[in-house]
Amino acid sequence: MELLLVAILVVLLVGGLVWWRREQAAREARSLADVRADAQRWYERLGGQVMNLHGDAPAVRQALVDAAERYNAAGSQLEQARTVHQYRLARETALEGLAYARAARVALGLDPGPELPPLAAAQGTGELTRERQVQVQGQTFKAGPQPGRDTPYYYPGGRLQGRPVPAGWYSTPWWKTALGAGAGVIGGMLIADALFSPAFADPGYGSEAGYQEGFGDGADQGAGDQGGDVGGDQAADFGGTAGDFGGGDFGGGDFGGGDW
Repeated sequence: MELLLVAILVVLLVGGLVWWRREQAAREARSLADVRADAQRWYERLGGQVMNLHGDAPAVRQALVDAAERYNAAGSQLEQARTVHQYRLARETALEGLAYARAARVALGLDPGPELPPLAAAQGTGELTRERQVQVQGQTFKAGPQPGRDTPYYYPGGRLQGRPVPAGWYSTPWWKTALGAGAGVIGGMLIADALFSPAFADPGYGSEAGYQEGFGDGADQGAGDQGGDVGGDQAADFGGTAGDFGGGDFGGGDFGGGDW
């Protein structure tokens, strides 16, 4: 009798374990399907914008070039993705491309459409609220909240060596060179420190972001104190997109092409 009870108990335990594993696998499959569908949805939105937007102005052309590059990168990532994390990276790349497409619409004088979900890589970086002009190593660099003849390069916000770089329009894409090594990094940090020095009473990219990064009381600090003290888990997670998939610099809301 005791052996029978033990056998029944073992059968119940094994059956429970098998059921739990199947349920866990089903949950994981549903989660994977959900993030895949979400990434695909944003990718298709980006494709519609890239195909339908056109313009000859330098700011429009550059923003669309960047959007198209993110579209190609997101497509490659989707093809290679096998995990939830990889699909989220593809989604992030597509959202970054949509940020460039949205900037192109602004440069075209069109309604930019609804706000996009925030980019993880741009979390806490803020956005430019006024124009800036600085001299760095004999070169003039400009930045501002709106596209112009002198500021045709849009950047959706991110971090450079831990340094927050706000979203806005810039005279040159100096952050691309600074993502490399050696002199590019040093030059990029000099430009970032000059453009966004806390010595300004108004950091020029939103007071909330400025205080989050410690720039609110800029009179107590020098520009040389900037640099790599500001970290970011999100930037670390999403900044490695190129390494994971081989492309891209690298949820939320729903909108169709008709809303744009």
